[in-house]
Amino acid sequence: MADMDDDDLLEALGVEAAPTKARTHTVQQERLIAGFEDILRFVEAHGRAPQHGEDRDIFERLYAVRLDRLRGMPEARDLLAPMDTAGLLDGQLAATVNPDELDEDALLAELGIDAPAGGDDITQLRHVASFAERKAAEEIANRTRCEDFERFQPLFESVESDLKEGRRKTVRFGRDASVMQGNFFILAGQVAYVAEMGEPTRTPNGEVDARMRVIYSNGTESNLLLRSLQRALYKDETGRRITDADNGPLFGDTLEPDDIESGIIYVLESKSDHPFVAKHRELIHKIGVTGGKVETRVAAAKDDATYLLADVDVVATYKLARLSRTKLESLFHKIFAPAQLDLTIEDRFGKPVKPREWFLVPLQAIDEAVGRVRDGSITNYLYDPGSARLVRAKD
Repeated sequence: MADMDDDDLLEALGVEAAPTKARTHTVQQERLIAGFEDILRFVEAHGRAPQHGEDRDIFERLYAVRLDRLRGMPEARDLLAPMDTAGLLDGQLAATVNPDELDEDALLAELGIDAPAGGDDITQLRHVASFAERKAAEEIANRTRCEDFERFQPLFESVESDLKEGRRKTVRFGRDASVMQGNFFILAGQVAYVAEMGEPTRTPNGEVDARMRVIYSNGTESNLLLRSLQRALYKDETGRRITDADNGPLFGDTLEPDDIESGIIYVLESKSDHPFVAKHRELIHKIGVTGGKVETRVAAAKDDATYLLADVDVVATYKLARLSRTKLESLFHKIFAPAQLDLTIEDRFGKPVKPREWFLVPLQAIDEAVGRVRDGSITNYLYDPGSARLVRAKD
């Protein structure tokens, strides 16, 4: 991948590159605008005006006080009217006002911030972190104990071994700012593993974001946003990406212990009556590799949680020779990781199970992936759920 220029780096950070504009407002007006922008961000996130009340978040109460005061300032109403598409200053999104709570200094004191000398001034911005800064900091710091860490510990041990033996390496985060399920990073001295990634969403500036489950090598985890992880890695001087393991070619002249002389890649469709599976049946597929008969492999599917505890149809098979079963399966799972099925079912003993080898991928995309495995071009492609096709990875 080529070095990122300043504009590319700003874009990766979600910042639009634009020429610096000459100041057109006084310092006081800029403070009023900045304070109102905090309120607008709150409205965008919650769909309502900030409200008073002791049961409300401290920042919501602070914004409610600020909004009430802005409504009472004619100069503020004139200045902010072009920004006020929600009708906040006219009270169209009204807050329930409690006169006893109209004390911004008291609210700031609850945050451990002293009011400035010289009295109360709505135009004087206190040293309160921006909403984005607070959110990012909270998400990075808000780690909890990972209750099923034993599932992930072998992964961390394998990564450590790969780094020692040179199969993986660490690179400065930034040349490649992508974050995908299955990626490993080093953040604040801990190895971080992206174990799960939710449905992608769009930020106000159009960037793609997603909620993720990130597991750390010290046995903790956090439920943070993709953009927050990217920002933290950019800011961390020691932040690093851990590259994928270089395990050699899928095919070769010499058979390794796990290699098979000839084998079959098979694609399955589930007959499960689970509502989600039934609705999306033609898109939900399991991809596997076997050196024996596919029919034998799936004969007991209805009793195996791996197969969604239901019979399956074999919808496609591809015959290949002299291949590594584990490397090939890992490759397919990595390529289609963004479309991994997020579904929990109960096994025969009532224990919840999340099968990991099913993907929301159309059959034609799998067919193309197999073709690219055969011609050796697959390493240059990734699956894009948005367009439902393989796309060339960025250089």
